[in-house]
Amino acid sequence: MSRFSSPRLRSLRPPAFGADPAGERLARIRRSPHFANGSFQNPMGARTRPSGSALEFAKIYFRKEERALRAPSGLIPVHATTLADLAEPPASGLRLTWMGHSSVLTEIDGRRVLFDPVWGERCSPFAFVGPKRLHPAPVPLAALGPVDAVVISHDHYDHLDLPSIKALADTDTVFVVPLGVGAHLERWGVPADRLRELDWHESTDVGGLTLTATPARHFCGRGLRNEQHTLWASWSVRGPEHRVFHSGDTGYFPGFKDIGAQHGPFDATMIQIGAYSDFWPDIHMRPDEGMRAHLDLQGGRPHGVLLPIHWATFNLAPHPWSEPGEGTLAAARAEGAAIALPIPGEPFEPSSDAVPDAPWWRAIARPPRGAAQGAPRACGHKPTPSAPGHEVAEVS
Repeated sequence: MSRFSSPRLRSLRPPAFGADPAGERLARIRRSPHFANGSFQNPMGARTRPSGSALEFAKIYFRKEERALRAPSGLIPVHATTLADLAEPPASGLRLTWMGHSSVLTEIDGRRVLFDPVWGERCSPFAFVGPKRLHPAPVPLAALGPVDAVVISHDHYDHLDLPSIKALADTDTVFVVPLGVGAHLERWGVPADRLRELDWHESTDVGGLTLTATPARHFCGRGLRNEQHTLWASWSVRGPEHRVFHSGDTGYFPGFKDIGAQHGPFDATMIQIGAYSDFWPDIHMRPDEGMRAHLDLQGGRPHGVLLPIHWATFNLAPHPWSEPGEGTLAAARAEGAAIALPIPGEPFEPSSDAVPDAPWWRAIARPPRGAAQGAPRACGHKPTPSAPGHEVAEVS
């Protein structure tokens, strides 16, 4: 029986926990070929709970020098995105604006797709505790303008944000989400007729765009029990002229080659390259693995532009704040691949000659004592996503 099965107990459940799938939604989940033994399954084996001891984590996470490295030494530059920046359609038909972390506004073939919008101050179910933003959102959500589709990769707090969804619920946008995630959105006021819930390999059409849920190697959960009844996904978006890919959160797995063969090659990939650790190697990619995934998606050869995501905005792992950027830059140089390195809020067109590629973070990064910038480092245990995270070091 559910911990919140009675109406009285359900009323005590924090709204940010969302809702458990039920009825036909739950029946559809149970019919999924990717659901077995009471939970969704990864495309290949993955440890979804941190390995190692809590003591080892504490030594790494709370060491004074390590804590200092996990935040920038000054203010993170933010491009003040304005309506003027976005008023003119992209000359090439494709423009990306990274808003920080995994939030990306994608303008593709005359449509606008917003991935994993997180405008809240903390990725947490509570306003007073949990990882806090290290930079402001580049533009107020209300000033972003009309969005044709909001795409959610999974239901962790740093990807599915209650304040952002509530703000978007009153618009005309369509929400495209993995199986089960619609239960959260309906509880927060999104009408059922504006929800498209997809299993892996299922597609939906939004204004001439084909959005396909593709596999990822991760897990789900935002309440107390985390029964793995909501799916996680990466996403392919295909328009008449362009194609893009958003990884969501994922560990590396060979299935990227299959995704690329079926849906690629892509003009741009948005790839998770931050919040990794030796303590949870199966569910988040390091920068070199992110580059490997990008190449797999492109048929094994450098093609398109990689936009690194899932870094710089929230402190979610014990690696140095700037390490994901440095690692991605090094991996791109080694492979001869094109990458985009915009500051948060800076729009760019992947096919233009003006793709931002300067390592902007170096001016405010704290280099490890006695180590080269970007050198590999051991990382520690990540707070369980279903519980409030740790406080982050404030920007000095």
